[in-house]
Amino acid sequence: MIREIWRSAVLALFLLLPVAASAQEAGLRKAALAIETPGGERHVFQVEWAGTSAERERGLMFRTELDADAGMIFDFGEARSVMMWMKNTPLPLDMLFIDEKGVVSRIAERTVPYSQDIIASPGAVRYVLEINGGRSATLGIVPGSRVDVDAARASLK
Repeated sequence: MIREIWRSAVLALFLLLPVAASAQEAGLRKAALAIETPGGERHVFQVEWAGTSAERERGLMFRTELDADAGMIFDFGEARSVMMWMKNTPLPLDMLFIDEKGVVSRIAERTVPYSQDIIASPGAVRYVLEINGGRSATLGIVPGSRVDVDAARASLK
């Protein structure tokens, strides 16, 4: 009897995880975020804005899919050293570390799903943008690319 109750509780937990992830997605504000490469190409991503501690801690954990031109931007409120990881994140991601002026200073490409290894900024950054793994290389986004975070912030919905 106890074994059956335990099994039911575990099953319920796994069934509710996607619902919890969907609820989290629905609560985040969204914006259009433009990135311009050094070669002048412009790419626009539809991003979720993670501006609170709770939103940044959750990030893209438990997400099993991400549209090609979607992502999440982590706004730390001020420039500082940032450490990220891939705990509970099943998708490989590119992490773009962006300074206060909107310049990409580092890209951690195709990060390893579920890894608890620390991925650190190269110095003080204000933002980290997470997009699908390999997308940066495909689009020619490199360090030095410019991200229009001010326009994105103004368009938050």
